[in-house]
Amino acid sequence: MRSGRRGDLERVGAEIGRAARGLGFFSVAQHGIPQSLVDAVFAESATFFALPAAEKERLSVANSTSYRGYVRLGEEKLDPALAGDVKECFNAGPDLAADDPDVLAGKPFHAVNQWPDLPAFRATLLEFHRAALELVVLLHRAVAVDLGIHERFFDRYFTEAVGVLRLLHYPPHPGTFDGRVYGAGAHTDYGNLTLLAQDTVGGLEVRKRDGSWTIVPPVAGTFVCNIGDCLMRWTNDVYVSNAHRVVNQSGRERYSVAYFGDPNSDALVACLPSVLGPGETPKYPPITYAEYLRSRYDATYTVAPSP
Repeated sequence: MRSGRRGDLERVGAEIGRAARGLGFFSVAQHGIPQSLVDAVFAESATFFALPAAEKERLSVANSTSYRGYVRLGEEKLDPALAGDVKECFNAGPDLAADDPDVLAGKPFHAVNQWPDLPAFRATLLEFHRAALELVVLLHRAVAVDLGIHERFFDRYFTEAVGVLRLLHYPPHPGTFDGRVYGAGAHTDYGNLTLLAQDTVGGLEVRKRDGSWTIVPPVAGTFVCNIGDCLMRWTNDVYVSNAHRVVNQSGRERYSVAYFGDPNSDALVACLPSVLGPGETPKYPPITYAEYLRSRYDATYTVAPSP
């Protein structure tokens, strides 16, 4: 995709398009993000989640207008039919100052991050955040080519992207797994594209078209990438945002790092004309990404953010 050679972007776009219309998941290799940076993020994650509970709770998402900060065990419920998820998280978005004009104006999802008092934590996460956003923009160019629109169509929607970097920690599943409590209940992602780095423990499963579940094994040096609901909406359901879940039956702690490739909060998500066949009409009305994201967050968390 970075080669500049004629046809390479189209070839990769076609590969992504096949995956996006099928399982909705694929792996990204040779992505350009140094393994040393990925390793550093995992190291900072382990250090953070090992902090005393009181230190983590000081950074609770309940303090934030935009769900930035710490999410305790059970505080998030991705499958409303089940108990709260057996995981804890830390969310960080674009790092805006308290006096940033968009923060002062209350622009949706333009918020101040909450940071722990760890010397390298903030700088490491922000370096990864920048690299992940760059990769997401590049992947959208392949997506655009596959959808029959200009390769840089989506660039304008990521100039002030509100994508969140999320650290996740899953304790080993207690007792015998009975299908009622998951590390992360079955869910779809909200945005356009998600990048996921897994450790070696495993536990990610994706629902196939026949309703069965398949394991997504960790592969060193790659990111798992999946289509989110927003991109599915943009493509009038041509692309598939597929359900996935996590159960950690390994007997070990599991860590993963997710970057949610969300567009600008004021991006108008409307059906792309190129995906409509003769006589077809859009399945969804246009909506700003902020409106859509707020509705999804409000249904997921068991605590409301600060007003």
